[in-house]
Amino acid sequence: LDLSEILERVEDRLVDEVWAMVEAESDQERTDGLLRLLDNICVVHSNGAGAASAGGNGRRKKAKGKDNNAKVLVTPDEFKALKYLIIRDKVGLGCLEPMSKDPNIEDISCSGIGPVFVEHKIFKSVQSAIHFESHEDVDDFVLRLSEQIRKPVTLRSPLVDATLPDGSRINIVFGREVSRRGSNFTIRKFFDVPLSIMELIEFGSLSYEMAAYLSIVIEEGMNLFVVGETASGKTTLMNAVTTFMPPNDKIISIEDTPELQVPHANWLREVAKTPAPGEKGAHVTMFELLKAALRQRPDTIIIGEIRGEEGLIAFGAMQTGHQVMSTFHAANVEKLIQRLTGHPISVPKTYVDNLNVVICQNAVKLPNGKRGRRATSISEIVAYDSVSNTFSYVEVFRWNPATDVFDFVGKRNSYLLEEKIAISRGILPNERWKIYDVVERRRRILEKLHLDKGVTDFYDLLKVLAKAQKQGLF
Repeated sequence: LDLSEILERVEDRLVDEVWAMVEAESDQERTDGLLRLLDNICVVHSNGAGAASAGGNGRRKKAKGKDNNAKVLVTPDEFKALKYLIIRDKVGLGCLEPMSKDPNIEDISCSGIGPVFVEHKIFKSVQSAIHFESHEDVDDFVLRLSEQIRKPVTLRSPLVDATLPDGSRINIVFGREVSRRGSNFTIRKFFDVPLSIMELIEFGSLSYEMAAYLSIVIEEGMNLFVVGETASGKTTLMNAVTTFMPPNDKIISIEDTPELQVPHANWLREVAKTPAPGEKGAHVTMFELLKAALRQRPDTIIIGEIRGEEGLIAFGAMQTGHQVMSTFHAANVEKLIQRLTGHPISVPKTYVDNLNVVICQNAVKLPNGKRGRRATSISEIVAYDSVSNTFSYVEVFRWNPATDVFDFVGKRNSYLLEEKIAISRGILPNERWKIYDVVERRRRILEKLHLDKGVTDFYDLLKVLAKAQKQGLF
């Protein structure tokens, strides 16, 4: 169907009726309002040919003068198509809407003039059929997109990092002054139900033994960072391990763009706020939210990502006994420490050993030649030696790139398990090795839940583990 002429007339009428949408706040309210307006604007006629005013002869002809009160005559098929296009373009993401609904697509990106690319779970990087022909096309699209999320880009404020209505994260760069290829954007998809630790094990991201180890250190209140490069799966892993936190704990998450999903009932989700240019409203930073969180008596503070001065407050919180978890951009433990102790984070070196566990999460090349995401190592920070100005740490798990298996290299040599956790559990010093039996027992439980009981869902896993913890089985 060629709907261009009909669509043009309908949009002209919508402009005249837009006052009816003023009070619509949510996407559902906007959708319902648009559908009501379409019902008022259009007359569905089984013998109609569209684009003519109601009462005409049904031929596809254009009215000589503009009649703002004229009904638009359409066939049932044309009316269905109109409803889809209007909702897609006015409420959804326009031509990107089908991609946003595909659960197998993780990222959608446009680098300027040319095709839109997607990152698919199965087919990986794929060039789509959507193509922007000119800079003006891309500019118009990103302007509409930014206005829809109420963070309009301008030449004076060309960068936007925001959240779409479905929770997906979008980054927009506007104009050729800051990007030689012109306006561009990247959308990182958000899923209502996060991947569970069982699903990550299915994907090969980590092993049952690693999950068992993490369940113990998190339950014992150890401080933990997930580090790695962009799009390596840091937030996905952070979401997954939250199911190991005691079910009755009070948890506060602090983010600049909401991505974390915590399944606990007593979860406070704090989000930093930066008003757009010209927009009224408070400016609330992650640093300020973190300071406020310390007064709310949380059991655990989860920081979406440490980038600046909030890092110093986070390590201060660790010293006062709060469990702190966060993601961080760093290639390995050494680079993590360099970034933490350098400008602008500037954490004193004597504070760093308050961080207990570092998980390195990376996008890697697998032995079969394909790309995948793996927790390449789990390390324990032991101490800082002020005399030699060095840090000591123990690598507990290591990914073998040749065989794509995980080695428990820290077995019978774990500083946390033997020197801290075994003692807190009342295990005698000469029997500290028994803590590894706890790891093995939990490994078997997780494997049985997954393979025999079929527990994979994020929220189902939390319910099962909470029940097992109450009964003393986990």
